[in-house]
Amino acid sequence: MKPKRNDLIAAALQEDIGEGDVTTDFFVPETLHATGRIVARENAVVAGTEAAAEAFRQVDASLGIQLACHDGDNIAAGDMIIEVRGLARSILRAERVALNFLQRLCGIATLTRQFVDAVGNPSTKILDTRKTTPGLRALEKAAVVAGGGANHRFGLYDMVIVKDNHLAALGELSGFADRIRRLRQERPNIRIEVEADNLEQVRAFVEVDGIDAILLDNMTPAQIREALALKRNNMKFEASGGITLKNVRRVAATGVDYISIGALTNSARAIDLALEMTHDGG
Repeated sequence: MKPKRNDLIAAALQEDIGEGDVTTDFFVPETLHATGRIVARENAVVAGTEAAAEAFRQVDASLGIQLACHDGDNIAAGDMIIEVRGLARSILRAERVALNFLQRLCGIATLTRQFVDAVGNPSTKILDTRKTTPGLRALEKAAVVAGGGANHRFGLYDMVIVKDNHLAALGELSGFADRIRRLRQERPNIRIEVEADNLEQVRAFVEVDGIDAILLDNMTPAQIREALALKRNNMKFEASGGITLKNVRRVAATGVDYISIGALTNSARAIDLALEMTHDGG
């Protein structure tokens, strides 16, 4: 079951505010009104605007919130993303949680866009993985889409990927084709993908009816081309492992259908954003 976004934000606010913001309560007048503007300090791709806005709303539903841009937009240093008007205390209480979500998700979207641009070929899709922050998968995968990527499976429940550890547990491949056949009969609509560590495995897997895609793990561009030459019917091929901004174009040039990159969600650098506040009186 996917955690609901608003519940995640509520938990983050409770974690941060706890029994109360002692600094704000002692130093900021109760009736003081202010305007807060979240601005970028570097170029980025926007993601997480609704999560950030929801953080402000949950702290104080009376706050006026205006989005200056939307998920997927390119922004430059100095551009405003969100403007918030209302009680200064409320803005300050929500500030860090809103920024945490926004900085993290903008970082994912920005890195994804860099990979998409580096590939320069819309026929090869950049995919995310399950290497996400626990509890934040839906938000982080939405950020990948905002950056121009596409989502791989959301969890263990919506797609079959037979990996090396599954094959090791099976012990031998003699009954593998029969298991795929029975799986296809029991779950006719589920997508089935199998991981191959070498070309020998690719040759074996392409002969198995019922497999939708083969994941080519840590293969060189030359090996990927050899694997693609073995393609049957509408079977798709995915490259994964050791793929960086420096080599992703060479991998895509092989003609592989998908490139999955764990770094999109587990290694993206947070974007430098800041909330700048001015007092409106009160």
